[in-house]
Amino acid sequence: MMKFIMVLFLLIPLVFLNQYWLIQFVWMLMVLLFLSMFSFNYIYMYISYLFGVDLISYLMVLLSLWICSLMILASQKVYNSSFWSQMFMFVIVCLMLSLFMAFSAMNLFIFYVFFEASLIPTLMLIVGWGYQPERLQAGVYMLFYTVFASLPMMIAIFYYLDKNGSLDFNFMSLELGEIVLYLCMNMVFYVKIPMFFVHLWLPKAHVEAPVSGSMILAGVMLKLGGYGLMRMMMVFVNLGLKINYFFIGLSVIGGVMVSLICLRQSDMKSLIAYSSVAHMGLAMSGILTLNFWGMSGALMMMVAHGLCSSGLFCLANVNYERLGSRSLYLNKGLINVIPSLSLWWFLLSSSNMAAPPSLNLVGEIMLINSLMSYDSLNMLVLMLLSFFGAAYSLYLYSYSQHGKIYTGLYSFSSGNVREYLLMLLHWLPLNILVLKGELMCLWL
Repeated sequence: MMKFIMVLFLLIPLVFLNQYWLIQFVWMLMVLLFLSMFSFNYIYMYISYLFGVDLISYLMVLLSLWICSLMILASQKVYNSSFWSQMFMFVIVCLMLSLFMAFSAMNLFIFYVFFEASLIPTLMLIVGWGYQPERLQAGVYMLFYTVFASLPMMIAIFYYLDKNGSLDFNFMSLELGEIVLYLCMNMVFYVKIPMFFVHLWLPKAHVEAPVSGSMILAGVMLKLGGYGLMRMMMVFVNLGLKINYFFIGLSVIGGVMVSLICLRQSDMKSLIAYSSVAHMGLAMSGILTLNFWGMSGALMMMVAHGLCSSGLFCLANVNYERLGSRSLYLNKGLINVIPSLSLWWFLLSSSNMAAPPSLNLVGEIMLINSLMSYDSLNMLVLMLLSFFGAAYSLYLYSYSQHGKIYTGLYSFSSGNVREYLLMLLHWLPLNILVLKGELMCLWL
């Protein structure tokens, strides 16, 4: 693991040489190297110092590397306009370093430190390269929601260390039965994933963030919450069986509420951001059922949602760069103007509604199985969740691609090769991974 961390550190001199495409090339090379070195096993491998990866860590690190390389590809505007482009690349490298260390940490405290550290580069992305003046408020929202929830976690970690004698994930054998400790330890992950009621920072941060900020938020940052819950649930197995039903109910009903909110959105980015809350609420419910289907389905949903949501944000940004607006009232009739981009809208919208052959479908089927086996009453809410998931995805696609073209569009340019490549690199792994879906089930 340390050699990969060293390679990431070596990217920093390249940043200050302003070699934009060289960094992109090296990043893609790292993805290929990381992909080829792993045996897809559930045991911890490549252990060095406090870092090592098992299957879930490996998939999350791979997703982080992939999304970060696509962030560079999506943000050519920053480079072309020379708007602090070196600083921008430096922030992305720092973000990748903190995410890499958070996901590959084998110690709870080290995970906590880098979990918190990843907030700072994200905040810099939103505040530095965001679009509207409200971006400062959005950044503060995100920071305070997470920090308020994470301070109790630090105290709970020290308490657990005192009782258990070790914070190594492999040696966390002592089970805690106190509900206060449960809330202190897990609330930060509920905020991060985000759970309904503590999700308000997410749409705000997405709408104000640049395309790279939205991609990393949807693609990887939300997964930190799911990953943390998967790691921590072993400490609260007995207590979790007693009280998790409350959070499961809140998440799935919240998912339906948020889906209804999606159907009333006029801002494309806001719609995609709210759909993230619904999808991740389902994944969180799967983790909290504490059964095999739930855990595997949640992991699959996390990887699928990371690719799908990130791709939709890229598409919304392509439209924004052309039309200068994200409003669905102005983004209309685009199938007449850029029909080839309309194909990508269709492919990613259909993946978002869990249509075959996307990974979302497999993840959703597993999560529905898991929640149904937990309590058959969940069926009523899951029916609504699936239906509205299809409804808002269709709404997003049909509203933006069909209808009368807005006559104010006096100049327009078609999509370029970089953008089509960007879409392909989101869509291809999302639909090819279905063929190796069993990998997601090996880690338990």
